[in-house]
Amino acid sequence: MTTLHEKVRQNHLRDHSRVDMQSVYDQKSQVYKALKRFFDVLLASIALICLSPVFLVTAIAIMAEDGRPVIFSQPRMGQSMQVFTFHKFRSMYKGADKKLEELLKDSEQTGHAFKIKNDPRITKVGKFIRKTSIDELPQLLNIIKGDMSIVGPRPILDWQMRECSPYEQQRQIAKPGLTCYWQVMGRSTIPWEEWVELDLDYIEDMSLWTDLKIMFRTIPALLSGDGGY
Repeated sequence: MTTLHEKVRQNHLRDHSRVDMQSVYDQKSQVYKALKRFFDVLLASIALICLSPVFLVTAIAIMAEDGRPVIFSQPRMGQSMQVFTFHKFRSMYKGADKKLEELLKDSEQTGHAFKIKNDPRITKVGKFIRKTSIDELPQLLNIIKGDMSIVGPRPILDWQMRECSPYEQQRQIAKPGLTCYWQVMGRSTIPWEEWVELDLDYIEDMSLWTDLKIMFRTIPALLSGDGGY
C-alpha cells in the first residue's frame, strides 16, 4: 500500500507527459481483454446470487425510511466517452439530484468530481450504505450488461467528464469499474488531480494480476470505511 501512495505522489508532480494512453490500452493483449470480460460476467453473476440477502435488506431499509424508488439511475460517462445508465441504491432523499447545482459551491473534491462529506441530501440509511459502498452493488448489473468492469476507473457524471481536459478524458479509455486504485487508497480523500493519475496508472498496469490485487485490496478498504461518503 505504501508503494501505491508513493506512486500517486510522484504522478501528481508529473507535467502531464502521458498524452497517448489510447496506444497504451490498444497494446494490451486481446486474450487479457477477453478473459477480463469473462471473469467480469462470471464474478458479477456469482456476487448477485451470494449478495441477494444484502440487496433485499437494503431495499427494505430504503423503503422504510423514504419509500420508493429503491434504485437510483443516472447518466454516467463510460468507455470512449459513451454515456450509459448507471445504477445504484438510492442513498439520498427523493429529488436530491435537483439540488446538486446549489451545492456545487460546497464541493470538497477538487476538479470535476463532486464530493461533500456532510451532504444534507443523504438519508440515514444512505450514510451507512455509502460508507460501506453497499449503494454501489446494483452496478453488478452494469457489469453483466457490459457497461462496466469489476476493475476500472470510477465513472463520474457525463457532463462533468465533458468539462474535463483531453488529458483527463483519457481515463475513459478503459471501461469504468466498480473498484480501482482510487477505491482502495482513500476514495473521496484523494484530490481529483491524483485521482486522474491513478486511473492512468491503471491503464498502464492493466493485467489479470493487477485486477486481482485491486479486488483483494477492496475488501479491507470497504470494511474500514475510510474516505467513504
